[in-house]
Amino acid sequence: MAKVTHEFDLYGKHYALETGELAKQATGACIVRCGESTVLLTTVVSKERKDYDFFPLTVDFIEKMYAVGRIPGGYLKRESRPSEKATLTARLIDRPLRPSFPEGFRNEVQVVATSLVADQVHAVDTICVMAASAALTVGGVPFEGPLACVRIARNVDTGEFVVNPTYEERDNSDLDLELAGSQTFISMLEAGAQEISEEDMLSAMAFGQEAIAAFCKEQETFFDMVREANGPFPVRTYELDEPVPEVHERIFAHFDEMSAALKDADKAARVGKVEELKEQIRAEFSDEEQELWSRPITTQLKALEKHAMRLMVVETGERVDGRVADEVRPLMIKSDYLPRVHGSGLFQRGQTQVLSICTLGMLNEWQRLDTIEPVDGKRYIHHYNFPPFCTGETGRMGAPKRRELGHGALAERALLPVIPDEEDFPYTIRVVSEVMESNGSSSMASTCGSTLALMDAGVPLIRPVSGVAMGLIQEEGKTVVLTDIQGVEDFLGDMDFKVCGTTKGITAMQMDNKATGLTPEILRQALMQAHEGRMYILDAMLDAIPQPREDTKDCAPKILSLTIPTDKIREVIGSGGKVIRGIQDDTGATIDIQEDGTVFIAGVSEAANDAAERIKAIVKVPELGEEYTGRVVGIQAFGAFVELLPGKDGLLHISRVANGRVEKVEDVLSVGDEVRVRVIEVDEKGKVSLDRVDKPDAPSARRSEQDHKEGPRPRRRTRRPGDNGSERKPRRRHEN
Repeated sequence: MAKVTHEFDLYGKHYALETGELAKQATGACIVRCGESTVLLTTVVSKERKDYDFFPLTVDFIEKMYAVGRIPGGYLKRESRPSEKATLTARLIDRPLRPSFPEGFRNEVQVVATSLVADQVHAVDTICVMAASAALTVGGVPFEGPLACVRIARNVDTGEFVVNPTYEERDNSDLDLELAGSQTFISMLEAGAQEISEEDMLSAMAFGQEAIAAFCKEQETFFDMVREANGPFPVRTYELDEPVPEVHERIFAHFDEMSAALKDADKAARVGKVEELKEQIRAEFSDEEQELWSRPITTQLKALEKHAMRLMVVETGERVDGRVADEVRPLMIKSDYLPRVHGSGLFQRGQTQVLSICTLGMLNEWQRLDTIEPVDGKRYIHHYNFPPFCTGETGRMGAPKRRELGHGALAERALLPVIPDEEDFPYTIRVVSEVMESNGSSSMASTCGSTLALMDAGVPLIRPVSGVAMGLIQEEGKTVVLTDIQGVEDFLGDMDFKVCGTTKGITAMQMDNKATGLTPEILRQALMQAHEGRMYILDAMLDAIPQPREDTKDCAPKILSLTIPTDKIREVIGSGGKVIRGIQDDTGATIDIQEDGTVFIAGVSEAANDAAERIKAIVKVPELGEEYTGRVVGIQAFGAFVELLPGKDGLLHISRVANGRVEKVEDVLSVGDEVRVRVIEVDEKGKVSLDRVDKPDAPSARRSEQDHKEGPRPRRRTRRPGDNGSERKPRRRHEN
């Protein structure tokens, strides 16, 4: 294949699509560029059809640290497990591609996106969908393309929408909306927003649809260039799983029985009835027929369940659990659910139950990120766990899967706009949502449970957030929008549309759509119906906990912040960290000192206050007139050195240690004595001179006062050398 490159400009950015030079043994390969950011997309389709009853599609996004000129961290110094961002990017590619393949496609498909260059200006995630679409097309793979994905931002100053914004443009935006689809419909949506209105979100979605269509047209131009250079695309034949008319008729004869089996509000009971009916229907086929039509029987049994559920909704307006279209399942909400933890909340909606737990920590406990994006880390972290017992199943417990990472990221995105700044609340915040029971919309239950846990922990949220999942049924020309969908309505419905927000506006959205007839009117109805649903849920949440606690719990660390002069940082740390370690050991507090002199101190009870006072004492400069009770730490002939504050001494001159003349300082003071002193001078070098408060009399002055009281003392003869004190005898002269 000859190399073909198509360069074009759209919405102020320069792009390029290229094929024919790299990875030529793959089924299809394409390079995409935005600015200098470059990604290679390859796709390989197996030659054999797999014996599965599902479409075996695998999508991987591979972050290469050489793309940003960095060597990977860790001992091995090579890329290993994908980061959370890489996993979310793989999901971003997967979700619009999966529904675009024909029904019954069972050949294994693997799509691999490899980042080659990340210029730190243009993101590499959304452009991967366009490259995957191009790689599949030039490889002759049957799917409904072309497809594209765009990111829409909104300039907070001008209100204008921006397509595929740079990182700098994203920083000045109150919207981060990712849309994927074809020229005529949207199949995937992800959004984070600063509480924007439903009307503004609809406008952004309409603008995004126009942008997707523009990128799809550029792909068609690229495909014409490839055909002109290399001839028609290869024609590959793939066998599809086609319905067997006889199997279809025999199974769909049990439509009324399936409709009756589906009508049960209890998930386990309903699943049991449906599976029992399926086994009865399967038993009507002979062993030879079951062996011959194994996959058609399985797929048609699923089709029967799907059709019965959907027809029930559009014809009767009644759902499998007896609710009407816009009804929310019964709620059970509790705050302060667990003792000793920093904050907790239990949120249950129908048979979906989530327990969220909040933990507060020091700012230096923030999560550091090692990715190809220009993001260092984050201080608000949300983790979502979906153990197998929550659906009554067995399974392996281990690292979170893609679904868990995606649901956790959605709940994190929903709460992030209302998390207070670190200047107002200097904590790292982690919330873990444990799914205890699941029957649909556990990510929205996690969002609500997280709000409860944060408020219970005393986090001063700007506003509380709630969320609800919307569904869509389009059957026999009729359309019904569903509020608060459960599992069966998600699996067998046409849309899973999750909306989170406050009373002021939307903070996050996520949508996976299988319906090609999703019109702006249907989207508007879904958003407005979602607004009513999440406001109803929010009211119930505020009944349980009306506002965040005024203070954090006693079991949570108290974090204080203070600012010290940068030239005092060394004094606080001490030689080899001796001083700061001593403060932490003595008080039990944790201390984090920033380069700008900001000090964060965390500790339970009075530990933080005690540590703060000791740090203040170290950096404090004594001022004129201040009085201290200090300890004598050194004595010289000219005076005594008195410790006023830790590491800060002053000189008490010998002339000021007592009233009167003092021959030696030791006559009045000793090392270790406590003395009350006053600051009388601080020179330009910081040296402190002291005066003693309440001076005692000097020893010589005390002796003079004693002499005055007792009168003159008897004169004392001075003893000469050799004088033994006896009476002196006259000296005799010896004669010879």
